[in-house]
Amino acid sequence: MAKQAAIPQQVVEDACEWAIMHGVAFRQADNTARHCPFSIAPMTMERPVYEHLLKVVPLITKLVSEVSEDPAFLQSSLSAMAKADPFFALLMSLHLQAHGSEEHRIEPAREPLLLMRTDFMDDRYHGAKVIEFNGIAAGMGPFGQRATEFHRYLKSQWPATYQEWAEEVSAQPAENHGLEQLAFAIATSAKKIQADFNQEGKPTFLMVVQNNEDNVYDQHLLEVELQRLGLRTVRRTFEQLSKQLSSGDNKRLMLENVGTIDVVYLRAGYQYQDYCAPELNETVCCETLSKTRLFIEQHHVAVNATIGQQLATSKTMQMLLTMLPAQEYARWGLTLEEAKLVKSVLAEMKPVSEENIEWFHAHADKQQWVLKNQGEGGGHCVFGEDISAQLNKLEPEEYDAWALMQRLYPHERERATVAVRDSQQTVVDNLMSEVGLFTAYFNGEPVTQFNGYAGYLIRSKPASENEGGIHSGKGILDSLTLAD
Repeated sequence: MAKQAAIPQQVVEDACEWAIMHGVAFRQADNTARHCPFSIAPMTMERPVYEHLLKVVPLITKLVSEVSEDPAFLQSSLSAMAKADPFFALLMSLHLQAHGSEEHRIEPAREPLLLMRTDFMDDRYHGAKVIEFNGIAAGMGPFGQRATEFHRYLKSQWPATYQEWAEEVSAQPAENHGLEQLAFAIATSAKKIQADFNQEGKPTFLMVVQNNEDNVYDQHLLEVELQRLGLRTVRRTFEQLSKQLSSGDNKRLMLENVGTIDVVYLRAGYQYQDYCAPELNETVCCETLSKTRLFIEQHHVAVNATIGQQLATSKTMQMLLTMLPAQEYARWGLTLEEAKLVKSVLAEMKPVSEENIEWFHAHADKQQWVLKNQGEGGGHCVFGEDISAQLNKLEPEEYDAWALMQRLYPHERERATVAVRDSQQTVVDNLMSEVGLFTAYFNGEPVTQFNGYAGYLIRSKPASENEGGIHSGKGILDSLTLAD
């Protein structure tokens, strides 16, 4: 339960001003900014749990990277899901056009840059388990690093307040270089592409964005860091790109009034509306703007996320990889030991079928499951008793768009803490946290200074809330300390 808090108003004002000053904010419709909701003190995790995740997360990324470059497997294993989900049908169509059929393989010219966030919850009984893979628009790495810096500032500037609300005062902050490492990975791949063309000057980074979105400061923090590393950065929507992209010599990607492009980073493209342009009056919805994505992949440019990466990080692929025996991972270059490490953090998942629906109604403990569709972001999960009602509504042809997953019940924070949202403070005594770990691989190889690991994002929420997104739910930005 939440109740009104009583930390000094001066601390709240200083904290909110720090957040705004350091770009930890969302843009409002009138072009003002409001601070991102945050916890006044960090969560604590047992160090061995964290170290296990650091060991396993690059292996997950290695696996997903290889799966994403296995077009025959993607096409065969996701075809049923694509028939049940119109958006993924679009992606699968683009993927087939990019790669050809199994008999007519085409090698796209793009080079895959996998910037991935793997989200975990540390379950009370089962340990840390994966919630989902995020391979497209896997943002908020900059906010993650800023949250760590923010709690360091509070500990220094307002030590009494920090100590009163920290979960464990003696725990040590986990290092977090999410902003710097993601930028390092992008800059490294940009310089590699530029070198392939023996070109001099600043490499150019293109961020594909949504029109009039509010989560822009996290994006701009990354751009500023890239500029510091010597890159030029530009932002465009798919609609703008549909008119402004062209081909240069040797499959060089060109942008009107800018020149050559070395890296394309999609912060859009995970939902139908990102490809919709009503004024085009298309006979086939979203064809023009989605073809822009296909056009990009036909050029020699580093891309995140490739269409294959988006398919490989879908909920259905997560389910398929969870259900596969560990030995099968050898297909994608993992040793049995590596495969077992990956399997150790995958929560049980089941396909939606007539048989499993009957089982769920008759025998399942409904509180131990969550029903998910393929959507990204908040609002795509069904919990508890509501699952039965949703399953009853589904037509058989819709089954493959959904999956049942073991519900995770993470440790609630042992001490209450203060959440600050819209400059208002609230004590929350049942806070639980979601841990997102960032990784970066380029052409199948780790491309950070930490063997592919690139920092973390902590989002906390009251245990009574189902939607924990900072942007789209009841979540608050948080950071991590480690207890020995």
